Amino acid sequence: MEQTFHHVSVLADECIENLAIRPDGIYVDATMGGGGHSERILEHLGENGRLIGIDRDRDAIAASTKRLARFGSRFTAVKSNFSDIESAVRSVGVEKIDGVLFDLGVSSHQLDTADRGFSYMNDAPLDMRMDTDGGATAADLVNSIDVRELARILADYGEERFASRIAQTICAARETAPIETTKQLADLIVSAIPKAAAKAEKQHPAKRSFQAIRIAVNGELDAAERGIRAAASLLNPNGRLCVITFHSLEDRLVKRLYQSLAQGCTCPRDFPVCVCGAKPILRVVTNKPIVSGEDELAANPRARSAKLRVAERTQN
Repeated sequence: MEQTFHHVSVLADECIENLAIRPDGIYVDATMGGGGHSERILEHLGENGRLIGIDRDRDAIAASTKRLARFGSRFTAVKSNFSDIESAVRSVGVEKIDGVLFDLGVSSHQLDTADRGFSYMNDAPLDMRMDTDGGATAADLVNSIDVRELARILADYGEERFASRIAQTICAARETAPIETTKQLADLIVSAIPKAAAKAEKQHPAKRSFQAIRIAVNGELDAAERGIRAAASLLNPNGRLCVITFHSLEDRLVKRLYQSLAQGCTCPRDFPVCVCGAKPILRVVTNKPIVSGEDELAANPRARSAKLRVAERTQN
């Protein structure tokens, strides 16, 4: 049976406005998903315009290719990790682009498809891979790494204050039997958190830990940094870079990258002249992130944490 790829594109109007699309330009949707943002971009392109859609999830590639077939040769799908955006773009004969969009994090489809193992709300094999064609699963990770590294992942990627307790509980449990399902993992996490603290949570107590393990399994933050840096180098002058984030780790990463790429010279301040020769390659367009309006939040509660930051390529 054919599977429907469901994902509601957040901040779609804001992305289109800030990409400043030229009808004859070349654009990249680096996180294509179900093709919602891609469709909006293609609707603003003329016959000589082009969109390259990238995703590492084969379900997304299949769904978007079908959804966007009516745009013919103006649309090209590439199965790749967006960290390899330069290779992906050049594999289809393109050297420079006029705009790029990143919609970071997990898609609604991945969260809502139980057997992908992303959600603590359903019992399923503990997978969490965005690319199911290979690589270690979440089960591989939680059953193999040592307690210190697991605690670091939970603290760094989930900002979980009970990271050490949770890691110790998981590592003790796996001595008896491997942790193989999302329910097993969620129950262990909840059991490790003091009852008063768990009861006071406004969200499921396992949410932060599941986020952290997912980020580690997919190498999301490293991929985002490599991809955004590469995308900035691919842009033509005045080309736009739009990045949507969904949690504070991603947003801080994007803000820092924009500031770094907009800084240019990295010489110490007490140097009388620049000796590094570095030039700013980006201009930050949004000093504060763009967030969803009330109408979008009413229609799609998952948009509440979405933040859009925009930068523009300089003439350098």
